[in-house]
Amino acid sequence: MLTAYEKGEATAIATRQLGPALAFERLWRETGCKQVSSALAAERDFQFDLERAVFLTVLHRLFDPGSDRAAEKWRQGLVIDGVADLGPHQLYRAMGWLGDELADQSGRGIGPRATKDLVEERLFALRNNLFSELSLVFLDTTSLYFEGDGGQSLGQYGHSKDHRPDLKQVILAVVIDARGRPICSELWPGNTTDVTTLLPIVERLKNRFMIARIGIVADRGMISEANLAELEARTIDYIIGVRERGTKEIRGVIADPAPYVPLSIAKAAGRGTTDLLVKEVNRSGPAPAKAGGKPWRRRYIVCLNEAEAKKDAAERAAILAALDEALRRGDKSLVGNRGYRRFLKSRSGGRFEIDPRRVALDALYDGTYVIRVTMKLTPLQATLRYRDRWMVEDIFRTGKSLLATRPIFHKYDETIRGHIFCSFLALILRKELEDRLIAAGHDFEWADIVQDLERLCETEIEQDGKVYLLRNPAPGCAGSVLRTLGVALPPLVRSAQPPPAPPPRKPQKRRQKPRRRSANAALVPSNPLI
Repeated sequence: MLTAYEKGEATAIATRQLGPALAFERLWRETGCKQVSSALAAERDFQFDLERAVFLTVLHRLFDPGSDRAAEKWRQGLVIDGVADLGPHQLYRAMGWLGDELADQSGRGIGPRATKDLVEERLFALRNNLFSELSLVFLDTTSLYFEGDGGQSLGQYGHSKDHRPDLKQVILAVVIDARGRPICSELWPGNTTDVTTLLPIVERLKNRFMIARIGIVADRGMISEANLAELEARTIDYIIGVRERGTKEIRGVIADPAPYVPLSIAKAAGRGTTDLLVKEVNRSGPAPAKAGGKPWRRRYIVCLNEAEAKKDAAERAAILAALDEALRRGDKSLVGNRGYRRFLKSRSGGRFEIDPRRVALDALYDGTYVIRVTMKLTPLQATLRYRDRWMVEDIFRTGKSLLATRPIFHKYDETIRGHIFCSFLALILRKELEDRLIAAGHDFEWADIVQDLERLCETEIEQDGKVYLLRNPAPGCAGSVLRTLGVALPPLVRSAQPPPAPPPRKPQKRRQKPRRRSANAALVPSNPLI
């Protein structure tokens, strides 16, 4: 058959991608996504397979992120069970179902409780047991802009992290556990500020997942002094980055003469180490004047990266050299340059000059960041925990194409929530795959995984009135990925026709059991003459 196809003696009918569904169907099932979505869908009387519609959309996010209409066209070139009859209308209805508000809104936060919240809670219950707990979480936010109006209330103008202030946006928050596994997501109107989201997320986490005690690790953009005071009042532990240049207290913390302790942290994939110098600095003070105040104590960890410090110093030296040259030519245009302005001071006559005090103050922060800690951890442990927040940052960086899912043309809030939640489910599958590959000793780039799975195809050919399916050998890393998942490849050549039904079996006569004679009858002679 292969020889006939290579010689052109067999006609190719169609070629479809086999790898994407082959790999991620297994993960969809083993992570519990299939079980949870099927169970929730069974509670509604939809006239199509809702679970298949959600899986198709999630698979589309992983391999070719885009609109739901594009997903319907994309699936025509793949081998996916149970999606042949799905059209755009069914995909839109599936998105609306995921984002549909629940009748019971108890425990809602900034946004309403929706079907997607039930999916997250049931997935969490499946993978956790009495011996696992959610004691530490990492969280961060990003903004996603719209090509349309952005629904009834979600799409709003706000601070755009995509540098598109001209478009409406939504704010997406992702929470992950200490192992880097996505737990839940939150979606808010685009004009929501980060500092107003921290406390609602913490409260919802505790209520939704029945967590008695929780610790928060977050970046400096999500905090305010009011937030920190409220976290401490609720006895919620935290590791929070602070704004080094914000206050006189932090400048004093950095300049504190406490000795540094060296810390070497291994980088991912064996790419060397990151060398830090770490010191602990405590600050305390009397109770504030207001009634009921208590004496305060703050614990800071200062981290100095000497390699980054040298880089910062070199960049500043280059800026100052360019600034000095620019001042010789005239300084009117310099005030508008932010990089220059922070080193300038005005002098008599309305002229400007380099301010040595500002230069020295800037040098104080070279290669330095400061964290504020309430958890009972050593300085080294706290530093490692704070650096672990790279996991959520890595999700936003490497998974941006999954999360962005642009263009977003949905008109209703519920379909927008469902559309973006499918990207969150895609993150769960991707994280699960990457963890299994690392455990198996593989270090594949995500782009290579996607490309090689897409290149694993099967071709439908016809010869002498019979139809066959030909599979190409697994290219690149596709074979290793499938072996890691425990997925067997189909044969290189197989018939496309279903095997003939076996002939009906003739009913067999029931075999009669011989009658037993009693023991007494066996002793009686059968001949009456004897």
